[in-house]
Amino acid sequence: MATFILRRFISSLFVLLCVASLTFVLSISQKGGPFEKERMTEQAKAAKEAQYGLDGSKSEQLGRYLKRLIFEGDLYVSLRYQNLTVAEILGQKLPNSLLVGGTAFLIASVGGVLVGFVAAMKKDSLWDVGGMFFALGAISVPTFITGPLMIAVLGIWLGWLPIGGVGTWQQLVMPSICLSLPFLAYVARLTRNSLLDVLSQNYMRTAKAKGLDEVRVLAKHGLKVAILPVVTYLGPMAAYVLTGSFVIESVFNISGVGMVFVNAIQNADCFLLTGAVIVYSALIVFFNFLVDVIYMFLDKRIQLHG
Repeated sequence: MATFILRRFISSLFVLLCVASLTFVLSISQKGGPFEKERMTEQAKAAKEAQYGLDGSKSEQLGRYLKRLIFEGDLYVSLRYQNLTVAEILGQKLPNSLLVGGTAFLIASVGGVLVGFVAAMKKDSLWDVGGMFFALGAISVPTFITGPLMIAVLGIWLGWLPIGGVGTWQQLVMPSICLSLPFLAYVARLTRNSLLDVLSQNYMRTAKAKGLDEVRVLAKHGLKVAILPVVTYLGPMAAYVLTGSFVIESVFNISGVGMVFVNAIQNADCFLLTGAVIVYSALIVFFNFLVDVIYMFLDKRIQLHG
């Protein structure tokens, strides 16, 4: 276990370094540099580039950036918001995304498993058909339609919930549900299909033939195996919902990391964009590692190797 963690930690650092390098190079290679929109002479522009270490060849710029990142842990400053460092900007925006994303993750994972479990146990019944029809609708309808529709009905027409911002639990309800719906649908379908596969196994048929309660046997023994594909999906899903969604943040007026990505690209802010990608990638690496560890506890046949 300790060897696995050490190897995974080293490989994760290497992956993050590669992601940061590639993102930085691509961001400084796009047309129109970060100072193109500013009215300044060529001499002033050259001085600005030298000030931020963006002069010289791309390899030289990358070397300077990685040196700060590796040896100082410095994500540097934003080129657009020049009074703020990248760490400060992400520190301000990330909590909102984590709050909405964490709530959406709980709704999607718990709700999806419950819907899938009921659908599998009531195969071909109204519960099964209704649950899968709901899942199909949740996957098919994009969030930029679901969000405004929820605002119109629950916020404006019925007046039950506030239509924007984040801070109170009432403000969390609509954006969290809207963000969670497509993921809840995927989890529900994965759970149902996996459980149906487990129900067809010999040990489950034997348990049913002995007259044991099918729901209790499946919940106690079969769910550990059936849940494995779901756990695989939950890793990258967690990283996505926790870093926020540009559409959700735009619709519900939430200041989060999703907007940081878009603004950084629009402003050619290479430092802010790279910092945001590093945070996103770190979350993906962490949750994938967490999935591997959970696998080991769910199925003792699985051995962890580096």
